Amino acid sequence: MRYEFNAVGETQESPRWQAHSAPFPRRTHTCGALTAEDVDRTVVLTGWLVPKGRVSKKLSFFGLRDSYGTTQLVADARSCSPELLAAMRDVPEESTVLVEGLVRQRPESQRRDNPAGHVEVIVKSFTLLNPADRNMPFMPFDTQNLANEDLRLRYRYLDLRRTELTTNLKKRSDVAFLVRSTLHAEGFTEVETPMLLNSTPEGAREYLVPTRVKQSSSDGPAQPMFYALSQSPQQPKQLLVASGAVDRYFQLARCFRDEDGRKDRQPEFTQVDLEMAWVSWGRPPSNDATSQDPWRIGGHEVREVVETVIRRIWRKTEGIELESRFRVMTYDEAMGKYGSDKPDLRFGLEIQDITPRLREPIRSALEARGEIVEVLSVTAHPDHALFHRSSREVELPPGVERLEVKSGVDSNWLNQSQTIRRILSGSDHVLDASDLNASLGLTSGGSVWLATRSRRPEGGWTPLGRLRITLSEAAQRSGDLVLSDDPKFLWVTEFPLFTRADEDKEFLAHGRWSSSHHPFTAPMYEDIEKMYAGCIEEVRGQHYDLVLNGVEIGGGSVRVHDAAMQEYIFKYVLQLDKKERISFNHLLHALRCGAPPHGGFAFGFDRLMAILCRTSSIRDVIAFPKTAAGTDLLFKSPSPSTAEVLAQYALRRHS
Repeated sequence: MRYEFNAVGETQESPRWQAHSAPFPRRTHTCGALTAEDVDRTVVLTGWLVPKGRVSKKLSFFGLRDSYGTTQLVADARSCSPELLAAMRDVPEESTVLVEGLVRQRPESQRRDNPAGHVEVIVKSFTLLNPADRNMPFMPFDTQNLANEDLRLRYRYLDLRRTELTTNLKKRSDVAFLVRSTLHAEGFTEVETPMLLNSTPEGAREYLVPTRVKQSSSDGPAQPMFYALSQSPQQPKQLLVASGAVDRYFQLARCFRDEDGRKDRQPEFTQVDLEMAWVSWGRPPSNDATSQDPWRIGGHEVREVVETVIRRIWRKTEGIELESRFRVMTYDEAMGKYGSDKPDLRFGLEIQDITPRLREPIRSALEARGEIVEVLSVTAHPDHALFHRSSREVELPPGVERLEVKSGVDSNWLNQSQTIRRILSGSDHVLDASDLNASLGLTSGGSVWLATRSRRPEGGWTPLGRLRITLSEAAQRSGDLVLSDDPKFLWVTEFPLFTRADEDKEFLAHGRWSSSHHPFTAPMYEDIEKMYAGCIEEVRGQHYDLVLNGVEIGGGSVRVHDAAMQEYIFKYVLQLDKKERISFNHLLHALRCGAPPHGGFAFGFDRLMAILCRTSSIRDVIAFPKTAAGTDLLFKSPSPSTAEVLAQYALRRHS
């Protein structure tokens, strides 16, 4: 027996567990809206029914959950009839129901500090709107026995019922609203840019979309034509600002990159994308001799807007008032002290360059190789105990060597190093040990990791930088180190403008120089002559990354607005061939038409939200994410197509 039950046990008969497809009362409140002010009021609620416990034959508690919260229901046979109580007990878990009842105050000992946690509803009648299958693949509310991720992604519509994911999506919406309202207040115009573009050699792998439009050919069959899904709105937004129609642009842009899967990457992702006209080039002239601002590049206007947005997000969502100016560090300093271009500043373990303490002839040998020797030390001092206990567990990155110190070092200490021997064999007393014990804290003994690297840092990590993170992770696993959630924001600036150390871009570069950021990033004005003189490795860019607790959450740059300079970079630095350069002709022409100096920034919105929602995976803040391999287990994509469909695009399937 089931259908609509009321307090006196009257029922309307119908087939068992059939969905209710007829008029029903309109809900009066959501499940998270009831407060003490609603006591003694009759309400109508809708949601998913969750059994909470049978107290006796005549009394049961249930939870009624929707996306706003959970209300406790009391089904008492003395007030709602035994038939209604029996029916509610028999309803499959996760069924959707409509309940009418009376609000009452919960006993003080049972009140909870959550939405509707101070009240409960005495059930008078209920309607089963849609019964749930008793053989569901998993129960989303059972967080103690959480299904594996692949199963949850396959049935994402069930997984999204979990409070954690519901909360994450709401927070994402709130932050998106904050971003939009803040940028509108700062004079930005929201503009949508195309997703279907032409393929260009900007660095990342693209997704191609075939079209039924074909290129005719006089000497053979028609050639298939393709769009490229936008890697980012980089060119459209520059052209938009160059046009003069928009002084300050932004959008929450969908972007697509065919990258290797990681927990913080998705084939499709969202950027908070912005671009500004009339941005500065380099540090403005100042008569203030006391000014110590380390931001020596242009884009001050972009920096101010980005910090304004971030401060408002943290103030509104986290209740935290951030500093009025974020810390700034050059790429060389970040790589030298922390071995990373996105350093986590929540713990110490700074790397030290001991090359100046080495004696001849080892120092000259290193200089000839363009290398330095760095060390990372974990001592027996109590301040390092949390790293020292777990340091023996870590696997050493390639190129790193571990040396033990019992009670300080002397000039012979480095003779045991295989690294030093490879550089210069048969040399004694290579180290000037004066003051080294004090600077490394080795007077009480400890462990020292040693590695060589290029004097001019490259890429995103040094060997000791990877070790620093590995030591931190080992200490966290053992419980010795608990990192604070306090936000440590950091700007990293003055990156090398060009690189040969980015494996992700090598598929296009083929041994040529690549742009560290993208090919439209401007050089620092101090290094322009070096670029034209061919000293490519010495040229720094006006590129800035925003880092939070060891995670890059966004980046941007001042753009090249000089068409001649941009063409020189394409042709003589990146050595693009004629066909590759043609794909940028529209941009070059726009620059020749009087484009203003401009620059911009893009937040990785998914990554930012993962931090705000305190989850390690961006899949937890995306409604319908893909796996690390880029597959969609719910919608079964990607998938092969038929020969008939491929033929429409002048494509054919290999047998």
